[in-house]
Amino acid sequence: MLGESHHLLQEFPEHAEKIVELRVNNDVFHHLMDEYDWLDTHIRNLEEMHSPVSDFHLEEMKKRRVLLKDKLYFLLKN
Repeated sequence: MLGESHHLLQEFPEHAEKIVELRVNNDVFHHLMDEYDWLDTHIRNLEEMHSPVSDFHLEEMKKRRVLLKDKLYFLLKN
């Protein structure tokens, strides 16, 4: 769905406490989450405003978001 938020707390509600804890206490997690949040917002804005962007560029941003989400999930589970 276009413009749908993929905020980490919505994606992994069962890990909400750990997300908050790692965001505060783990620099790697904090920086990855900052990039993830920025990218998610940027993608959503492009989709909602129907901004001119190539399909390739949008798909590359979405792939990067998935990669970041995987890394964040790995840190949550370990």
